[in-house]
Amino acid sequence: MGAMRRHVPAPPYLLLALATLFWSGNFVLGRAVSARIPPVGMAFWRWAGALAVLLPLSYPRLKEQWPLLRGSWKTVVPLGILGVGSFNTLVYVGLHDTTATNAVLLNSACPAFIAGVTFLIRGQRATRRQGTGILVSLLGVATIVGRGAPQTLLSLSFNPGDLWVLTAVLCWAVYTVLLGRRPEGIHPMAFLTVLVGVGVAWLAPLYAVEIVRGGRMTPDAVTFGSLAYLALLPSLASYVFWNQAVGEVGPTRAGAFLHLMPAFGSLLAVLLLGESFRLYHLLGIGLILAGVTLAGGAAKPGPPGRGGGASG
Repeated sequence: MGAMRRHVPAPPYLLLALATLFWSGNFVLGRAVSARIPPVGMAFWRWAGALAVLLPLSYPRLKEQWPLLRGSWKTVVPLGILGVGSFNTLVYVGLHDTTATNAVLLNSACPAFIAGVTFLIRGQRATRRQGTGILVSLLGVATIVGRGAPQTLLSLSFNPGDLWVLTAVLCWAVYTVLLGRRPEGIHPMAFLTVLVGVGVAWLAPLYAVEIVRGGRMTPDAVTFGSLAYLALLPSLASYVFWNQAVGEVGPTRAGAFLHLMPAFGSLLAVLLLGESFRLYHLLGIGLILAGVTLAGGAAKPGPPGRGGGASG
């Protein structure tokens, strides 16, 4: 009898579904513990925990490729600030004033934002179809931000939490586009470790300011369990799962799984937080997904080290 396999590899589509589920849980958990963990502290300890796990695993590659990484600091530092230091922090700030449902639905407009940033930074003009898709997606964003009431947008009295989330999405879009300038030949784990390190360094002084201004964590099992989830699942497991699956099925097929986030996020928010899913949510996400489909996935995010990463 032939030698038995040591393990049975997980199906790539299962890995993609788990990755998006964990990323969706990031939004819901961020909302659930927003009163017990301040936003910058949540982002800082999430990524500090992830860095503590990453360093021992990636150290040999990191040591070997450090000269190349150091020579690429003009690319690496902005990527770490945008993708690690800013995106989740802004999301957590926004979750103090908006719902997890709104946040995860607004996040689904990221592919349209990426297409727009690609044009602004690279001068890569969108096709008519892609331009139409961007406009339709932005209409969906406006529907959610305005709570289905056009007068809300006209009076500029919409929820500030939604604006923070949209700013976070913009940061992620710029991050994803700039990933095209990452140094060639860098091992994905070493690259991710450096980005996380830059993000933690960026967050440290901001966290100190937050503490001075009175931001404090509630030191209990719920807080520590939440931070452990954020560090291990959406920060590490999702990236590992995503990287492996993208290598097997390609970025285009994998990118379609990002559309599961609105469904997962909304369902988790309704079940765990008791949030309401209203008609304007359904209309908004319908417009966003229609726009993304029209744009043809012009610039779908992929994982760090492979051309992008999922938002979360």
